[in-house]
Amino acid sequence: MILKPFRKRRRIETSTDDAEHAISLPPLPEYYIEVERYWVEEPFAAVHIFYSGDEYFYVAEEPALSRLELALLKRIDEDLRDVLIAEDIEGDKEEALRERVRKLLRTYKVQLGDDAFQRIFYYIKRDYLGFGKINVLMRDPNIEDISCNGAGIPVYIYHRKYENVRTNIVFDEDELDVFVMRLAQRGGRHLSFGKPMVQATLPGGSRLQATLGREISPRGSSFVIRKFREIPFTPVDLLKFKTFSVEILAYLWLAIENRRSMLICGGTASGKTSTLNALSLFIPSNSKIITIEDTRELTLYHENWIAGLTRESAAADGRGEITMFDLLKAALRQRPECIIVGEIRGEEALTLFQAMSTGHTAYSTMHAGDVQEAVSRLENEPINVPGVMLQALDIMLVQGFAIVDGRRVRRCKSVVEFIGLDPRTNNIRINEIYRWVPAKDEFEQVAPSKVLEEIAEERGWSPLELNRELLNRKKILEYMLREDISDYREIAKLVRAYHINPEEVLSRVEA
Repeated sequence: MILKPFRKRRRIETSTDDAEHAISLPPLPEYYIEVERYWVEEPFAAVHIFYSGDEYFYVAEEPALSRLELALLKRIDEDLRDVLIAEDIEGDKEEALRERVRKLLRTYKVQLGDDAFQRIFYYIKRDYLGFGKINVLMRDPNIEDISCNGAGIPVYIYHRKYENVRTNIVFDEDELDVFVMRLAQRGGRHLSFGKPMVQATLPGGSRLQATLGREISPRGSSFVIRKFREIPFTPVDLLKFKTFSVEILAYLWLAIENRRSMLICGGTASGKTSTLNALSLFIPSNSKIITIEDTRELTLYHENWIAGLTRESAAADGRGEITMFDLLKAALRQRPECIIVGEIRGEEALTLFQAMSTGHTAYSTMHAGDVQEAVSRLENEPINVPGVMLQALDIMLVQGFAIVDGRRVRRCKSVVEFIGLDPRTNNIRINEIYRWVPAKDEFEQVAPSKVLEEIAEERGWSPLELNRELLNRKKILEYMLREDISDYREIAKLVRAYHINPEEVLSRVEA
């Protein structure tokens, strides 16, 4: 790898006579190498990844404006706010916004070339319909998290390829205060110095955590955005990333189809919700499902599905608040066949395990690094699930991060079954089925499955028929992986078709 001395990029020419241009690339180290560049919104917004020898830099490049264009942009922005306050935009918002900008330019008696107009309109659209200075980050599909830690501090991102990376985006204090309040408003929440902390779901589903001012964050206002993937992860994605093996997914498919309850554990950002979303495709299509979340992250391809979201109180005395516990109690009165709780943290866990004990199938996630930690959290404050209730849970998955070939990856480290209480110690007995082997980056089966034995007994299958069912599901998963069928709608249709007519689907796959 040869490091090159830094040279400023060629200035972008405009159609005006003004030769002064703002260079959007920031000062970089004296020696650097550009390792990657790609479009986010061609031909206006591009991303450059630089490497200086000890760290990466993420540079969001947007159109450079001349002084005249910059002055026009400020004038249009001021006048456009007055216009939009006086009237509502209906229909195609981008086209309506474009027409209002053209109307203002005619009022100014200013004629712009098409290139100059497109540059100015890019910023208008970015600020009014997008996410302002972080719009490139929000549109970049390679970014998982966006973190602003305070005023005057570069925004950091978590990039799928380069992990935690500093960007060229910086907010000053007043600008940041206004920006976080606008973010909260877009999520339907109110942020003020009287209520300086908020959680919200942004349009598109991304999760926002924001603070205002320096009272609770000495470095100034801050925000963290956990980006929501518009196209949810699927079992094929889990196979591509090697988070699971084909054998484990075939096992989970059969278990979920036969209504076994499951809990997915792991640390922060270990992929728990992504796995839950992907595995939900194995739930029989005619099942009545109720999901309960505090911020919207689950996307199911089921028609018979009720999505529940918590709500904060707008009153000082807390009246009107809807908690996960409230939603779960209401869900049990709606006769669901399957309940999915985004994450269990407190009293709602006891109600969820009571639902499992009474025959409801339930799926959820929880923060825990291994099985013992998960059991300890469930049995103690603030969750307090009695040990005897834990035997209602059938399967627990433990996910985490690992380093493979120098890359940070997500792996399912263990698949265990809960098989009842030990009569001598009164502790829960577990049966580990699959385990990830770090040295080989492979999964191995370490014990036969008690859950599959129960399913075979319920269905009247012989061991040979049970193995044939697992093999059939492996064939379908391998087929989807081989043909790169990663659209969740197509996968849901294939799973549904196999549930109705397995012979026909297998014949198509084998052909």
